[in-house]
Amino acid sequence: MRGTRREFLGLAVRAIAPLALMGRNVLRAQTAADYSIEIAETEWEIAPKKTMRVAAYGGHVPGSLLRVKEGQRVAIEIVNRLDRPEIVHWHGLWIPSDVDGAMEEGSPMCPAGGKVLVKFSAKPSGMHWYHTHTPAGRDLKRGMYSGQFGVLYVEPRENAGAYDREEFVVLHEWEPYFTATDDGAQEVAYRYGSVNGKMLGAGEPIRVKTGERLLMHVLNASATVTHWVVLAGHSFEVVALDGRPVPTQAKVSALRLGPAERVSAIVEMNAPGVWVMGEADAKLRGAGMGVVVEYANQTGAAKWVEPSSLAWDYAAFGDSSVREDVKPDVTIPMVFTSKFQGHGALNKWMINGKSFPEQQSGLVFQQGKRNRLIFDNRSTDDHPVHLHRHVYELKFINSVATSGVFKDTMIVKAGTRVEVDMVANNPGPTLFHCHQQDHMDLGFMALFQYGS
Repeated sequence: MRGTRREFLGLAVRAIAPLALMGRNVLRAQTAADYSIEIAETEWEIAPKKTMRVAAYGGHVPGSLLRVKEGQRVAIEIVNRLDRPEIVHWHGLWIPSDVDGAMEEGSPMCPAGGKVLVKFSAKPSGMHWYHTHTPAGRDLKRGMYSGQFGVLYVEPRENAGAYDREEFVVLHEWEPYFTATDDGAQEVAYRYGSVNGKMLGAGEPIRVKTGERLLMHVLNASATVTHWVVLAGHSFEVVALDGRPVPTQAKVSALRLGPAERVSAIVEMNAPGVWVMGEADAKLRGAGMGVVVEYANQTGAAKWVEPSSLAWDYAAFGDSSVREDVKPDVTIPMVFTSKFQGHGALNKWMINGKSFPEQQSGLVFQQGKRNRLIFDNRSTDDHPVHLHRHVYELKFINSVATSGVFKDTMIVKAGTRVEVDMVANNPGPTLFHCHQQDHMDLGFMALFQYGS
């Protein structure tokens, strides 16, 4: 590894605005807890003369970068200044149900004007995040439509990665509104996008030096939008997905991230100039979804270059020598469908013919066993499906075998069938859901129980 790794205590995080702000606001030790998160309304400026009032963590968006050591026991105080109950979900961590931050699993809400103390051991290592897990329904100022999200990075005990430094890149949209789909139903659209809380050109650039190997941790904190991220003039060498190292560190010209997905990739800074890193879609990029990357001693307008391709295949990062399939101990089919609710309404979503909170039949993990989940997407939408408190290994994508790619959130494309394996080793109620806020609110959830 090039350079000296920064230690957790006294860390001065070097990151782009407002990650620079995040760096200065890495959660510090408090009297009653190790760290504190305050949920409150704040005026947030995404660009000059573009200010909005949003619920956020600690008065800035994203919330403070929480950086801990693998296995570290942490106590976090959550202070809720809002006039309604809230909850914080620790996305990607292998922790007990009662502290996971999901009401459906039994985690307690933080009452309006109240406090809760959450304690857990931080594992596994890698890039994770924390965010609200409250429903929004038709209130587009709540849930993931708000500014309640932040990066949680768990330092590995050993890291042999050959990079010079890290940057954290967080995507989000603003001013959501309902719009009609082709069939007359509704979906959510947005007026603005941001990287690290600022529109393209409004925040500080990512400043780099020629020859650096930059490890970029990218999080899609969108409520509903899948993004393609391009760094003009450069390629990405993917080293981890959802914080888990991949067997094959393939190079790609663009990153695809569904809501809640994370990608860690090394970028060789070998093309001096001023560039745009942002959304491949020109309309979304024009709405602000991007950030400037500026080499030292380089000036001028930031350049955009169309990527050579927008190809993404999870299997490209898997073990190229796929061994014979390991037979699961139990198989659990999960069929995804939707129901048209009428013109001007959001679609209703179902798993195995039922919408949450209807009783889900047969959704039981066999403890200590290899459970195979079959994601059978019979809808016309892609779904970023998330399993709480566990990871799953990709085994088949439309009958094509792979192995070695572990995820907690993945896109199951419309009309496809994906098979994944998870070892049931974290007992307790376990939530599964699509990470699109509107799909989740309209029934796309299921609660697994543990069985012997």
